Amino acid sequence: MTGISTHILDTSRGLPAANVPLRLEVRSDAGEWTVLSDDRSDAGGRATLVDAAAPGTYRLTFDTGAYFERIGVAGFYPRVQIFFRVEAAGHHHVPLLLSPYGYSTYRG
Repeated sequence: MTGISTHILDTSRGLPAANVPLRLEVRSDAGEWTVLSDDRSDAGGRATLVDAAAPGTYRLTFDTGAYFERIGVAGFYPRVQIFFRVEAAGHHHVPLLLSPYGYSTYRG
């Protein structure tokens, strides 16, 4: 089993992106998505979404539109979705580097 976490950094401000709505889902063999976690990033931009997750395909959705609206910035991407696979035990950290007109991610 494995845990999944994230850390959102607003690279345009040089600050963590706090209070960003997040959703983690897992895809079943039949192609259906099941919500595992509805959460928000903490003041440091972090969230632990699940403590344990089975191998499979996951979808992590960030409501970046709500975040940018709250800080009074026009953002180009209202939502960021990251699809990734968990294949082996271990911790899976999925950071998001965010700005109003771009984003990137990697396995941390």
